[in-house]
Order: sequence, then C-alpha cells, then structure tokens
Amino acid sequence: MTTEKSQVAKVLDGAIVACLFLFAAAAPNSIAATQSAWLIGMVLWLVRFAFQPRPRLYRTPVDYVLLSFFILTGVSAFLSYEPMVSIGKLRAASLFTIVYLFAENVPSLRVVRLLAITLISACMVNVFYTAGERSLGRAVKVSGVSQNSPLYKAGIRDGDTLQEVDGQKLRDPQEVVNALSKPDKHPAAILIYRHELQPVFKVPRGSLLPGSGPLEQLGIGSWSRGRDWRATGFYGQFVTYAEVLQLILALTLGILVSLPNKRSWAGALLLVALAGFAGALLLTVTRASWAGWAVSTAVILLLSVRRRTLIIAGALAIPLIFAGLLILQQKRNVAFIDQADNSTTWRETVWHEGFNLLVSKPRHLLIGIGMDSIKAHWREWGMFDHGRLPWGHMHSNLLQIALERGVPALILWLVLLFIYARTLWRRLRSGATMPWLERGILLGAFGGLAGFLTSGLVHYNWGDSEVVMVLYMIMGLAFAIDRELEDSGMSLKSTP
Repeated sequence: MTTEKSQVAKVLDGAIVACLFLFAAAAPNSIAATQSAWLIGMVLWLVRFAFQPRPRLYRTPVDYVLLSFFILTGVSAFLSYEPMVSIGKLRAASLFTIVYLFAENVPSLRVVRLLAITLISACMVNVFYTAGERSLGRAVKVSGVSQNSPLYKAGIRDGDTLQEVDGQKLRDPQEVVNALSKPDKHPAAILIYRHELQPVFKVPRGSLLPGSGPLEQLGIGSWSRGRDWRATGFYGQFVTYAEVLQLILALTLGILVSLPNKRSWAGALLLVALAGFAGALLLTVTRASWAGWAVSTAVILLLSVRRRTLIIAGALAIPLIFAGLLILQQKRNVAFIDQADNSTTWRETVWHEGFNLLVSKPRHLLIGIGMDSIKAHWREWGMFDHGRLPWGHMHSNLLQIALERGVPALILWLVLLFIYARTLWRRLRSGATMPWLERGILLGAFGGLAGFLTSGLVHYNWGDSEVVMVLYMIMGLAFAIDRELEDSGMSLKSTP
C-alpha cells in the first residue's frame, strides 16, 4: 500500500533538490557556497527520513569499497602521528557523501540533465571573469628599469609586475611612490610576479630619485597593466581552477559529441562553452591539467566519433598544442618537459623522499602516517630537502594516499575508481539505446575521470576539495542515470 506524501515531505524533497541546484551553480565558483549547499542538503535529507513515506535508498556499485576506504581513512587518522590534525581532515574526507546526496535524491533523468547544464553554465561565469580580467589587466608591470632605480637595487627587473606594496594592491606607479615616501624606518615590501614566482622585495623608504613624476622618481621608462599571471578563476589557485575546468570541459565535450544535431543553437552554445573552457584552461598554464585534458578528449572522441572526425580533431589540436607551448614559454619560461624547471626537480625530490618514508616502517605501509601529519614532522623526517624546498604534499595521488593512509587504502581507492569506470564503460558499451544527453553525461564523466587520473599522477588533485566535489557530483549524476535507466528496463548487457 502506497502512503501519500505529507506536505512537509514534499517541501523537504523540493528543498533537497534546490540544494542540488545550488551546489551545481556554486561548485565552479565558490567553495564556501558549495559546501554550504552540501551540508544543508545532507541535513535536510536526514530530516526527511522522519516523515512518511521514508525515502527509498538505492544501492550503487561503489557502496562497499567507498565506505571501506573512508573507514581505513578514519583508522589512519586516529592512529596518526598527529591525531587531532588528521581527525580534523575527516571532514574533507566525508565529502564522499556528495555522491549519495546526488545519486539518491535526483528524482528523474530530467533533473539530471538540468543539473549538468547548470554546472556547465555556472562555469561560464568564471570564464567570462577570467577573460575580462585578462583584457583589463591588473597591477603595475614595469619596463626600462634603470640601474639607479631603487626598484632595481632591491632586485626588481624589467618585465616584473608589481602586485602589492605593504599588503595593498597596486593600480598605478604613484601608489608605489606614496609608499616609499612614508616616514617609516622599515622598508616597503613589494610583492611582484615574475613568471610563476611571487617573491617579495624590500625597498628602502626615502630612496626615490629626483623627478617631477612617478616614473622619474622610480627610475622606470614606462609601465602597463600586468597580464602575465596564471588564471585562477574565483579560486585564487591556478591548479585548482585547471582541474575543475578539465572535469567540466570533458562533461561539455561528451554532451556535444552526443548531440544528434550539432548544427543547432544547442550545438553552438556548447561549442562556445568548450572554447571558453579551453581558453581559460590554457591561461592557467598548468601542464598536468593540459595533459589530462588531452587524454580525456582522446578517450571521448575514440568512444564516440568516426575515424575521419578523429583525423580532423587531431589536425585542429595541432595549433592548440603550439599555442600551449608558446604560452608556457612566455608565462613560465619553461618547456613542457624541462629538467631545468624547478617544479619538475622539486617533484622528483619529494617523490623520492616520500617513497623512502613510506617503506621505512611497516606501520607506514599498513596505516600511513596520518593526513597532514607531515606538516608537523617533516623536519625530523628530513623531508623537502631538509627545508630547502617549500613544504607541502607529495604531488601525486598514488604516493600521497599510500603515505598518509596506507597501501591498503590506496588499493581500495584504485578499486573504487576502477568500479566507477567499469560502470560507465559497461553502460556506454551495453548496446542499449539511451537518450543522447544522458549518454553525453556518461561519456563526459568517463573522459573526465581519465583526465583526472592522468593529472593526478603529478598532482594531488584528490586532496583538493573544490576539485573532488565536482568529481563527486558528476559521479552521483552518473549513478542516478544508471539507476533510472535500470528502472526503465535498459539493463546492462554483458560486454566482451
């Protein structure tokens, strides 16, 4: 006998779906709003179980392994070298519940489609922001710095972009003059951007040159707005932005190649979105995410288009590759693979140190050292070249998870992503007909996962909350599609 929903239950169901849309709209732009939508949605979902009829719970293919991975993460946290620090990180680890928030509460395929479109549309907001910011420029880029200049004597050179002085953002050279004219015995601290470095130079106050204008007083020939920085969107971190863009770009491409009539307004809008995401991704100047994008695009095209289209796509990719290499050289002054690049040698150093720490004790192999405990113990472990390198993480999903949570947790993580990939693969290759948009979402999810794993070889993108929240959302949508198709009779067929 079916129990009719109460008015409160209907309101709660609607509020939960509203949280899903708020999550999708906020995910590419604001971690605070995204986590608020997640927390509110989870609370409403729990409250919903107090009212009849109680929500139906659906099983997903990853239930056991995902829960086991979280349990091992918790065990590692409680047995950590720094238990309170690691236990505090369990909140970030609990983001896996986003998968269930979406998979269990999406009421129909129509809502799945609207959520995917909302995510893509919301990401265009930061793309427009990135384009506008790049067009207008910011800060003060100096040229013609003379050797007599107080800036030159402090270490600032031609082409450097002066971003801040004493913590205040700069808009023109006069603000630098004002700071250096203050009667303060402490030197002015000027933050600059030079390729990807952001050093701070100390410039003595009262060291201005004689002159009638700020250029003469600073000893520079000219200035312009800076446009050299790596795009960060609204996140403030270029790697985070690049990884989120890669996932949403793959989702957009999957939908576009599945669109039956590409010569339509929908096709045109998707193409514009793709161009915007690709441009913003190039401006992040993040090589690993570029490689992830290339892999995800190749996977999507191989699964969905004919050989002729692949050849055309390959030809179109050539100018993009050259543009990327040119941007990389101009903005970071490095090649794609460059042993002279500090970030490359830094990774090689921390990989070696991290692996040695992992195998140094059986307990490290079994339960790890605990999340973020390395921040308190890196000195005694001789990490980061004994402090000569900036301390942080291992720049690799595989090594970071194994070191912090143990090898068994790493194995479970790999099994988790394998089961997710297999579910997507079997649904895509089942031979059963499905609506084109649902196929596009599954195709984009599969390609995005491939790109995520590729860039995760040299980035710890699993530990980036903004990135993993988008990944979890797409995973939840994929499982909701799988459930709805199964309920409609489109069961999976065995594949060779």
